[in-house]
Amino acid sequence: MTNKKHSSPLFYILSALAGFLFAVGYYVFFMHSPTQAPTSTESMLSDLSLPQGSSVIPVLDIDNPSSYGITSFAPAVKRAAPAVVNIFTRKRVKQSDALYTSSALSALLDNRRAPPQYREETNLGSGVIVSSSGYILTNNHVISGAEGIEVLLQDGRYLRARLMGRDLETDLALLKVSASDLPTIHFGDSSKLQVGDIVLAIGNPFGLGNTVTSGIISALNRSQFRANSFDNFIQTDAAINPGNSGGALVNTRGEMIGVNTINISNSGGSQGIGFAIPASLAREIMTQLIRFGEVRRGWIGIEAREISPLLARQLNSPVDHGLLIIGVLKNGPGQKAGIQVGDMITHINDIKITSAKKALRLITHLNPGDIAILKGIRHNQSLQFKIVAEERPQMSGKSSVER
Repeated sequence: MTNKKHSSPLFYILSALAGFLFAVGYYVFFMHSPTQAPTSTESMLSDLSLPQGSSVIPVLDIDNPSSYGITSFAPAVKRAAPAVVNIFTRKRVKQSDALYTSSALSALLDNRRAPPQYREETNLGSGVIVSSSGYILTNNHVISGAEGIEVLLQDGRYLRARLMGRDLETDLALLKVSASDLPTIHFGDSSKLQVGDIVLAIGNPFGLGNTVTSGIISALNRSQFRANSFDNFIQTDAAINPGNSGGALVNTRGEMIGVNTINISNSGGSQGIGFAIPASLAREIMTQLIRFGEVRRGWIGIEAREISPLLARQLNSPVDHGLLIIGVLKNGPGQKAGIQVGDMITHINDIKITSAKKALRLITHLNPGDIAILKGIRHNQSLQFKIVAEERPQMSGKSSVER
């Protein structure tokens, strides 16, 4: 039996219309799709923001840091790495005898005590060549207590090193090897650093030899980790592991902007929180160690507390910045100039004191014998002091301070 329904004109009209719509849809979505994948090498490179006709990813132009994108830091490493050395130290350590840990037993068997036994303890770290004549900058804790220091250069030479000077308060030390025409590090301007800048850490982690890790500057002006007030660390997430101490933290130009020093870790390895001494501070210390064999800082014999807006309100002070004197050393420069406990110091040599660290920098940058003019307030009355700076003593042991 024939199905006459399919022979009607309406059926053919609808079929033709459906075929037309299908053809239009295919043409629009497949032949002229705006998301069609590139079909040529040139168009693929164009989509990757690479020069047409090039099949090589461009490396970073160290003379043009703005050329960021897809980069290699090989030029920066090539410039800085030859000046980073491995440091090995050794010292004799007396071994304890568990048999004599009890004082009573030790006294009883004193005549039978064997001669003391010693073992050799080794330590490793990194350093940076700062002079072609053989000066090397490192951390003091890398060489502290060492009876022998050896340096491994990038060319494979082992050289004995002498300690030329150290600064306990910044944990920096200067070594010297007998060599010439050595590759040297280029110093960068650490005062221009910004959070987010790309950095590379170069050193000798775990004694593996010259190793490079990368990261960014995570924070600046960190100072919460040691008792002294000279810390002004650069924080980075570039891996700083045991053995990296004393190595270089460099920018993408291959310039040293910091000396790798410590990391915070529960395991001893890197957890992305490392700290470096700014190159500007390291250079100041290095210059004095080369010149004097020690660091000479100005000192005026006072103890002070930073005046915050909250403290100013509590004291009903007319100023909300500066230093509140809380101690004066007997017969020190401050006492000789007439400074008293309770005085507020607002300016040093006409420079406004906005923080305790700023005041400390101004004072310690004075040379012994320099005259400093301090301005401040006592009982709401303006006053001025003329102080002759002395050399800052090592702050160890007790001091006689009036409070």
